[in-house]
Amino acid sequence: MKASRSDHFVESTSIVREIWGKADTILFIFAGASAEFSLNRSVDWLYFTGRLPADPLGRLFSTVDYSRRIIFSEQEGALKAIDNITAIHKNVEHSRGASIPAEAYLEVLFMLIDYSIRSFELLERKLDLNEKTEVFEVFYRVGARMGLTGLPQNYPEYVAMRENQLIRGMRKSDFTADLYRQYRKHLGAARYWVLRQAQVLVVPGRVNRLLGLGRIHWLAPILYLYKFSRLLNLHNLLKNAILPGAYVKQVQALDSNH
Repeated sequence: MKASRSDHFVESTSIVREIWGKADTILFIFAGASAEFSLNRSVDWLYFTGRLPADPLGRLFSTVDYSRRIIFSEQEGALKAIDNITAIHKNVEHSRGASIPAEAYLEVLFMLIDYSIRSFELLERKLDLNEKTEVFEVFYRVGARMGLTGLPQNYPEYVAMRENQLIRGMRKSDFTADLYRQYRKHLGAARYWVLRQAQVLVVPGRVNRLLGLGRIHWLAPILYLYKFSRLLNLHNLLKNAILPGAYVKQVQALDSNH
C-alpha cells in the first residue's frame, strides 16, 4: 500500500475527504452501519460494556467521529486516534478476559469501506475503480496501524472477501432484535421508520434479506426531492426534521470545510 504523500493521513484532494466531509453522505453510512452492526457475529462484544444498548445512536456516532478525526487529521493526530481505538479495545478484552475475534475487526473495517462507496454513489455519482481503490487504501492503512491480521492486500481482494463476508459472516440473533428495539426506543416510531427506509436504500441485498427490511416504499422519491432541495439550500430543514434534537448539532458539525 502506498503511504500518504503529505503531512495529512489522507490527501486534501482525496475522494475520501469528499465522501466524509458531507453530513448527508455520513448519515447514510450511519444508516448502513446501524443495520450491519446488528448482524455482526461478534455483536456480543458490542454489548459487553453496555454502551451500545444504552445509547446505540451515540455509539454509532462515536465510530463515525473517530473515522472523521482520522481522515481529516495530520499524520501524527490520525495515528494517535487509531492507537486510541486499539487501546480501548484492548481494555475491553482485558475486562472480559478474552480476545475480540480478528474477523470482528475486519467486519467493521469492510463495512466502513463499503458504505463509504455506497452512500456517495447513492447521493452523488458513481465512483470509478481508482476512487474505490483510494477508499480501500485509506481504511487499509487504518487496519494495518491497528495490527489487524488477514487484511486484503488490494481492492479486488477486498471485494472478494467482502462478498464472502456477506454470505457467511453475518447472522440474525437475539442481539439483532434487541438492537432494533433500542433503535426504535431512542428514535421514536416516525424516525425509526425513516431509518429503516434509508437502510433499504443503502444496504446490500443479503443484509436486507436477513433483517427483513423489505422494499423501498416512499423514501426513494423523497431522496430525489432531498437532492433537489440542496440546490435551494433547504436540505438542512428536511434533515433536522428527521433527526432527534440531541443529534442535530452533531450532524450539522459533520459538514466539513476542509
